[in-house]
Amino acid sequence: MDAKPSNPPPTDLVDNVVVPGDVVLDLAKMTNQTIKLGAGLRQECDSISVMTAGKLRFLKPNKYWIENSQKRYVPSMGDNVIGIVVERRAEHFLVDIKGPTLAFLPLIAFEGGKRGNASKFEIGALIYTRVVKANSIMDPELSCTDATGKAAEFGPLKGGYMFETSTGLSRMLLSSPPCPVLEALGKKLSFEIAVGLNGRIWVNASSPSIVILVSNAIIRSEFLSGMQQRIMVEKLMERIQ
Repeated sequence: MDAKPSNPPPTDLVDNVVVPGDVVLDLAKMTNQTIKLGAGLRQECDSISVMTAGKLRFLKPNKYWIENSQKRYVPSMGDNVIGIVVERRAEHFLVDIKGPTLAFLPLIAFEGGKRGNASKFEIGALIYTRVVKANSIMDPELSCTDATGKAAEFGPLKGGYMFETSTGLSRMLLSSPPCPVLEALGKKLSFEIAVGLNGRIWVNASSPSIVILVSNAIIRSEFLSGMQQRIMVEKLMERIQ
């Protein structure tokens, strides 16, 4: 579905808590408009209903999803995730993305459709990838290109440290404007980070001490306000200095 969204969003439930069974959108009233559904929502005829409890979120121009803090990840088309290669087959890799089933990454799902780009993936390798197909009747399909077919930020994650969090924390880190804890860390330290919406985060830096500090700060930030996150970063910096 692709079309111009209404502005403001056509529901007053955005940023409010919803529960399974709640109907949040009536497509019959949204003539010539298209929406993109994220985690926790499903379409039933002309209605969009809730599958998991949480807060209904909206991202311009037209994406809706349910935000909550849980360990289990439900794959959704368009999600950027961090996967672990568990098996290589003739035409694809099998990848663990913390979902109910393994996802598959075709050997040609790389920039230019070149199989040679897949040779860098070994069993156990970490990859930053994108969910391109996800539904209840088939295993999720992944790609290491963006919507235009470019590699962009996708591909293997070499070195560094990967840890797991709730899906809610992952979404908070990717929020706009920038998440306070990442903004505060970025002003003090130089590091690389990849955030998967499946609750996996990868951090790399020039020294193990920076990796540990950044990782600990992120883990502690989940239930802190923006101000508390900034204060926490300042205290952590004082300790290493």
